[in-house]
Amino acid sequence: MNDGDIAGLVAAGAFLMLVLVLTVPILKLGRTIDATTNAINDLVDRTGPLLTNVNTTVENVNTALGQVQVSLDGVNVQLAKVDTMTEHAQNVTANVANLVTVVSAAAANPLVKVASFGYGLRKAANARRSAEDEREVRAAIKQRRKAAR
Repeated sequence: MNDGDIAGLVAAGAFLMLVLVLTVPILKLGRTIDATTNAINDLVDRTGPLLTNVNTTVENVNTALGQVQVSLDGVNVQLAKVDTMTEHAQNVTANVANLVTVVSAAAANPLVKVASFGYGLRKAANARRSAEDEREVRAAIKQRRKAAR
């Protein structure tokens, strides 16, 4: 055997080892692909009836929506009537508010004058009482000073 034959045997052994090492992951990958294929086939088998049920549901919903639309048309008519009543109530409220403003302005001016007059009268009465009390106190102090002399 010469050096070329030995090199060829070493290369063949290395290639055999490489093939053996790569065989395990390739087998696992094959099993994974088989499981994925089975899952996809199962999904396809289940999706067909599910889509049929969805189509039936959508048809039922469309029918129900048609009935709801008819009901909503009636509700829209009632809402239009309520809107009209609300506008009238708003106009009445605005008129009452204006009336209250006018009445309060007309009544407030005399009431303020009466209240001011009452306040001034109380202040004057209190000042007069205070002045009388001060006079009495001054007179008492003068008498004490005279008596003390």
